Order: sequence, then structure tokens, then C-alpha cells
Amino acid sequence: MRIFVLFLGLSVAAFGQRHKMESVNAEKPEGKLLQQLLQENDQTKKAALMEQYVTEFPKNEDTAWVLEELQGIYAKANDSDKTISAGERLLALDPDDPDAALQCLKAAEAKKDVAGVKKWAARTSANSRKIVNGAKPADEDAEHWKAQQDYAKQLDTYSEYALYSQAVQSRDPKVVIELAEVIQQQYPKGEYASKVAGPQFLAYRQAGANDKAIALAEKVLATDQSNEDMLLVVADNYLQNKKDPDKVHAYSAKIVEVMNGKAKPEGVSDADWSARKNLVVGLAHYMNGKLYYNETKFPMADTELRAALPLVDANPNIKPEVLYLLGFANYKIDKPQEAANYYRACAALKSPFQATAAKNLQGIKTQYTGVK
Repeated sequence: MRIFVLFLGLSVAAFGQRHKMESVNAEKPEGKLLQQLLQENDQTKKAALMEQYVTEFPKNEDTAWVLEELQGIYAKANDSDKTISAGERLLALDPDDPDAALQCLKAAEAKKDVAGVKKWAARTSANSRKIVNGAKPADEDAEHWKAQQDYAKQLDTYSEYALYSQAVQSRDPKVVIELAEVIQQQYPKGEYASKVAGPQFLAYRQAGANDKAIALAEKVLATDQSNEDMLLVVADNYLQNKKDPDKVHAYSAKIVEVMNGKAKPEGVSDADWSARKNLVVGLAHYMNGKLYYNETKFPMADTELRAALPLVDANPNIKPEVLYLLGFANYKIDKPQEAANYYRACAALKSPFQATAAKNLQGIKTQYTGVK
């Protein structure tokens, strides 16, 4: 957040007074009104006079200056609707004004207006990039021009941050997906394009868009394998579709490594974190063991499935299968008593494996004398 913090330390109008006021001619109606509002110290009365000015003289040479001042008054008063209204009128006169767009963006954020944030982030970014990518005006001081470009870059970053902030605060998967996709399209190499991938992945899952979730996860995992949820989903997808077995093994092992090295998140109880960790690590060992089983690599399957068993003990959907696979693996590595023990435990649980486990248990007891 260093860039964001730095940005907040700057004045809102870091470009300086973009719009200048010409000399006041009090002999004219517009000059008289300008003189009056300049002399007014009460901000509410001053804003009213400014509104009067832009209504009566909408295209005067000083109107942009008045609107810039007026938007600043409304922003300081936290009046979001009027801040946006003044900004829209100012941008109608000066479409490339980055600060006017920024004030509208911040007002939309204050309102928690997702559509508004999306609209004004795009406008702030576009106007900022015109400065960043533009040529230095002939009459511009080089140092001042560089300062303006540096500030414009920060505005562009803030635009991305505003979208990211709205995305991670939203509880609506559609909103998260929409904003995340905007970030990745508009800021493909930005600071928050990678940070929003996690919330976007979960939102795809919540919305039932599993193909998009997997595609996103595969893209992320190519360079960053720190997200255990992505690792789990992709490994499971490969396992179910009999695809990329080497990656299933690698991702399963990586999940265990990630979880063993991950600190308990702030605000999560020890019990909840332990349950979460056991679930994720248990699933990783289960997937790895199941694939070794399918590959008829029974010693390795036995090792992984034994590691999984205590961690999936509370999972009625997985525990019976783990017990069954362990029974078969131990039978294959010539450990009949252990195979019988696992089959017996599996036969005691109601599951699709129950009947076969009971039959196999009886077969082992018949084949091996002394097996209980």
C-alpha cells in the first residue's frame, strides 16, 4: 500500500490550479458576481454564489475556474452528489481534467456506488494516462512536467485501487467478477491485478462458473503457487479428468508445504484455523494418495492415505473411500492384517464402499490364516 499511502499525502490538486481566473471586471454582471463570491467567507453562501455564476454564465472564460473551486468546496463538505455534479459540469468544459474525475471517483466511493466507481475510475485513469503518455508542452518547465507525470501515475494507480477496494468489500459474486475483470483488462500489469485474482476465483466458484475459476487458477499457478484453494481446485480437476498427473502430485505436495508454512490469519480462532488446516492438508494427501493408487504405486499410496486419514476423520464423504483405498493398498503390499483393519473400519460406515469392503474383508480372512 506504499503508493496508496503516498498518494493520500498529496494535495488533491497536485497539478496546481488547472483553471485560471482572468481579471475581474466589476463593470460587467459576471465580474460583479465574481467579485462578490471572492469576498464571501461563508462556504455555504460562497457555493450558492458559484452555482448562480455557472448557471448564468455557463460558458464564460472563468466558469471552469469557478467549477473547480465549487467542486473542492463540495468535496470538503463530503457532499458526494454535488461533488459529482460539479465535476461533470467541469469535465464538460475540460474533458481531460484528471483532478475533476478523481474527485468524482472519491465521491462515488463514499457513496459505495459500484457503477459510479467503475465509471469514474475509467475516466480518472484515461485522463491520467494522457498526461503520463503525453509530450511535454513547449512552455512547461521540465521538472514541473515530471512532477505532474509522477502524480498522474499515482492517480492511475489509485483508480485501480478504487476498483480493487470495491471488489474485495462486495459480498456479491457478480460485482466481484465484474470489477476484477475490469482491473485485469485495464491494468493487466498493475499492482492489484494479481491481488484481485483470489477474490475473483472465489467469486467464480460461488457463481458456479467453475470453468472460469479453473482457467484463472491455472493462469495464476503458472507463476504463483501460494493460494491453497486454487491448488486444490486445479489438482482435483486434473485428478477427476485424468489429466496432468505430474501436476496433481506436485500441487498436492505444494498444498501441504503452503499450509505448513502459513500463519494463522488475524481474527481467526485457533480451533477454526486448525480445522481449516487439517481439511486442506487432508484433502491434499487424499488426492495424492488416490492418484498413486490409480497408478498402482501402492507403497506411495499407503503413505499418502495414512497421512490423510486422521485429517479427514470428520468428513463422511471422504473417510470411507480413504479407508477402502488403504485396505486395498495394504493388501497389495502384503500387509493383510492392516488391510483387514482398514476394510473392517470401512465396512462399519454407510457409504458406496461399505458392501465391497465387507466382502473383501471376508476374502482376506479366508485367504490368510490368523487374520482377524
